Order: sequence, then C-alpha cells, then structure tokens
Amino acid sequence: MENREVARILRETASLLEIDGAQIGRYRSYEKAAELVGSLSEPITELAKDTQRLTALPGIGDRMAEHIQEILKTGDYNLRKKLLKKYPHTLLDLLTLQSLGPKKVALLWRTFKAATVDDVEKLAREEKLRDLPGFGEKSEQNILKAVEVFKKSSGRFHIHTADETAAKLIAYIQELGKKVEAVTPAGSLRRGKETIGDLDLLVTLPPGRDSTKDIDAIADHILKYPAIDQILARGENKVSFRLDSGMQVDVRLLQKESFGAALLYFTGSKEHNVALRGRANKMGLTLNEYALATLKGERRVAGKTEEEIYAKLKLDYIPPELRENTGEIEAAAEHRLPNLIRRQDIRGDLQMHTTASDGRNSIEEMAEAARELGHQYIALTDHSKAVTVANGLDEKRMLEQIKKIRAANERGLGIRLLAGIEVDILKDGRLDLDDEVLAQLDVVVTSVHSYMNLDSAAMTDRLLAAIENPYTQIIAHPTGRLLLRRDPFAYDMERVLDAARKHGVAMECNSYPDRLDLKDTYLRMAKDRGVKIVISTDSHSTTNLQFIRYGVLMARRGWLEKSDALNTLPVDALLGALRPKAGWARPVPPATVAVGKRGGGRTRSAAAGDKSH
Repeated sequence: MENREVARILRETASLLEIDGAQIGRYRSYEKAAELVGSLSEPITELAKDTQRLTALPGIGDRMAEHIQEILKTGDYNLRKKLLKKYPHTLLDLLTLQSLGPKKVALLWRTFKAATVDDVEKLAREEKLRDLPGFGEKSEQNILKAVEVFKKSSGRFHIHTADETAAKLIAYIQELGKKVEAVTPAGSLRRGKETIGDLDLLVTLPPGRDSTKDIDAIADHILKYPAIDQILARGENKVSFRLDSGMQVDVRLLQKESFGAALLYFTGSKEHNVALRGRANKMGLTLNEYALATLKGERRVAGKTEEEIYAKLKLDYIPPELRENTGEIEAAAEHRLPNLIRRQDIRGDLQMHTTASDGRNSIEEMAEAARELGHQYIALTDHSKAVTVANGLDEKRMLEQIKKIRAANERGLGIRLLAGIEVDILKDGRLDLDDEVLAQLDVVVTSVHSYMNLDSAAMTDRLLAAIENPYTQIIAHPTGRLLLRRDPFAYDMERVLDAARKHGVAMECNSYPDRLDLKDTYLRMAKDRGVKIVISTDSHSTTNLQFIRYGVLMARRGWLEKSDALNTLPVDALLGALRPKAGWARPVPPATVAVGKRGGGRTRSAAAGDKSH
C-alpha cells in the first residue's frame, strides 16, 4: 500500500470517531498519525517491517503501530469497518464539502439522517439548515457552492495522483522487456492539466512484434495488473479498465510509424485537434490518429513524430502544455511561440514551512532536501500568529526564527537560507505582524487563510490593501482554491494584477498539487501585464519539495518564460528584484526592535538615530 492510502484510512477513522462522539484525544491521535504517514519520504511498508523503527516515529506508539500494521496486512482497519457498519460510507463524501466538518456532519445525521451529498443539497435548497446550531443562511449558500464543486470534480484526480499511477503502470508494462518499445502518457496528464479524468497510455510496438499473437500477449499481461478493479473493454489494439482507485485507464497498442500521429491525437486537447484538422484540410490534407495524409489517403505525408506533422502543417512545434486552442496555432504559424520555462531554470523555492509552525521537518532538513534537488536557495516562510491551527508565529517567536535561520546560514549548509514569513492578510487588508519584524525579513509572503467567503468587492479591497502595504512582496496562492474541494475566492483579478504591477508585488504560482494556484489563464494575464511570478511549493515536509515540477507545468501552461519568474534568478539578483520593503536600507538587529506597530506604515527603530526614510 502507498503511504497516502494508509494515511487516508487513518484520517477517515479519525473523522468517523469524531462523528461518533469520541474524545478529542482519541481521534486526534489518528489525525496526527495520518499527517505523519502522508509526509514520510520512505514507504510505510518498509518502516512497518521493523516495529521499533515504526514506534521511533514521533506520535506513533505501540498501539498505533499495531493499527498501521493491520492496515498494511488487510488493506483496511477493523475499527473503521465497525464504524462504517454504524454509519453510511457516504458520510465520508460529506466531509469533503467545504465548511462541513465531522461535528456538523454528525449533527446532520442525527437531525435528518442526511447521509449523502444529495441529501444535504436538498436540505439546503429547502432552507432547513439555517436554524441549526452552527449553521445559518450563509452556511446554506456555502454548502450549495461546495456541492456544485463536488459534482463537477467527481471522477477527477489531482495531477500527482495520476502521475504516480501512470508511473506504476508504465513500470509494470515495461516488465515485458523487448516485447514493447516504449510506453508514453498522453491526454490531459501530458498537457499538465490540474486535474485528470481518464489516463491515456500509448504502447509502441517494436518492428516484428505486431502480430495478433504478440498483441494478445501484451494485452493479457496488462489486464493482469493487480490494481485493476474492472475490465471495461478489450479490442484489437486497445484495452480499457478501471483501477481500484476509480480511475479509468485506456491503453492503446500502436505501430512505431504511427506513434507521432497517435500521440498528437490522444494528447489533445479536442479543440486543438479540431483546429489542426481544419488547417490540414485547407492544405489539401487529412489528419487523424494514424497519419497526416492527402485528402483521399493515397499518400502518407507524416506520422512518425509530432515534430514532422507540425512541420508539414507549416507550424513550429507546439509544446503539449499549450495545446488548448488559445492562440498557440497562430503563434506557431508566425514563429512567436514563447520559449517556455523549464524545471532546470528554477534556482530556489520561496515558500515552505518548518517545525516552527505546521511543517514536519527542521530548517536543516528542509535545506538539505532542497540542496539535493539542486536548489541554490530557499525561503523559510512559516505561518504568522493568526493561523492558530498551524501554530503560527507571533513577533517574539518570529524574531527567534530569524536568528535560527541566520545561524544555520553561518554553519554553511551548501545552500543559501532566506528568512521569510507567510504572513496572513487580515480581513481589512492589514498584515498579521508588526512592521519592525517584517522589516528584518528577506522575503515577505502574504496570503489569505480566513474570511474566504467575502463578496467580490470586499475581497478585492482586501487584496488591494495588502498589495499597497509596503512590506508585501509576494501574494501566495492568490485565489485560495483547493482543487476538487474549494472554489477560488471571488474578486476582480484584473484590478489586483494591475495593482501588483504598479507596486512591484509578485504573484505566486503555488506548486502544491491541491492548489496549483494561480491557474494558467491568470498566469497569462499576469505575464501580459508584466507582473512577475514566483514558483513555490508551499512545502510542509521534505517530500513536498519535489512538487516544484507541477508549478513549472502550470507556468508553462500560462505561457511563462524564464524571465517571467523571479526565482530563476541568482539569489542576490532575486533579492534585488523583490519589492524593497518600506524604504529600509538594511535589516534592523533583533536586539534593537521594539514591536508594537502594525499596518505597513513607516516605522522607527529603537536604536538611537536609526530612522526609516
């Protein structure tokens, strides 16, 4: 079992216990164990082979180790199964709805026997929830919005889940050795879409291995994949099945000479393909999944590679991330496609969390993991005090954290550490820490974690106020969306981006697969206005740092080039490119700080004669 599967079972057990009215300490132990298992870099299956190694993990005692080993042995957990006999399994769906936690789900079950998303939607539409304790008219509206998100996202998966699923399937198919030449992902995964529906894989056959017998042997092997829940179809050159995760997979077996045409066709998007076929027809050609050919099919023009097909259509090669029919074909015809940013262009990561707030790893551990990924610098940006659930830092603790980061730098870790903060944007647009503390930081990242349902005008004003604050340098996960769970905030993006350009504030492209925020269309809007982007992971453990590749994918979908992202710069150039903070010429030594003022105005240090200017 994967770490995330074990974590899911533990998390669901915690939620069911809370619904059942268990004491907080009991269900919190499962929640903490789930968080830990989900953040581990080593497979839990390996750790669990040695009970002593398992119990050495923070928060994992002998009993919890037994529970984890039971999950690994049976694929489930007895307590969870007992609770699911007492309560409908569909209550777990309700827990995915924004604003419905276990206590509210328990109340709905006790009061109305509401067990499904449809049950709750009906109650909200009939205005039967507003008089319940903890609910209200606004709650009903939020629940209806959350139901809409749930229905739209049903059957879709985060990109990293699809990516990992594809990697396992590819490795399994490649066990056939020389019977297959290559296995290539296509579809929305190859285009870097935020969420994935079906998974498309293309299996290229080597010359001389294309007989019916060979194809049947390959199909037989594929359909024995252990995670298959249901076989949906088996054709001459295609097999389709549904995995136990619910994801549908279509595998196509094809000749090498048709690989380029098939890859182009099955990568999509549909709109891009339709436009390409129209262009081909105007040139007296026809394009399908087998080849680019003359209209009557007498002569094959291209098909072995995508590059040769685009060339025959008099187009520059269009990277998969741009294939959405949003101007890329015209740009390719006029030789003005962007030189898209690449993973190797990224020199550092500007948002991550440590054990100082809600992270799983220390400053030194995050630094080492980032250095191993090839980063030259990172910004440590723990939460500020408003995020109490994340153990956010107040002014005193932030000053201590700055000292720790500076001391770690002096020890020479092979990577530059920048002292930063993810400071909350309060409801009125003020920042959550005093100016004197913000002035000492290398990087100030600001974000919204509360009052997320403000109307568009109020949220716009809130963000504009934060951008005008002279300490704001970066707006993190700017729309607050959680893919498949929460819609983005409502606000005037054009006004916000215009203000960011005016004040030199960068917008974050958050790489965390649950967020991938900003989305591609907003990234392109930012680029068109000259607003700079930072691509950060928002990591809460060392294992999250690898997610930077998904942020780069989003940036490519937004037509971003290397020069559009600030963290492609060397560290000193980056610091020079970030917005200067309120005219401070240098950081104030911690001993001279007298905290007390908030709101982004100019401040005075306690050191005699040291004035802001």
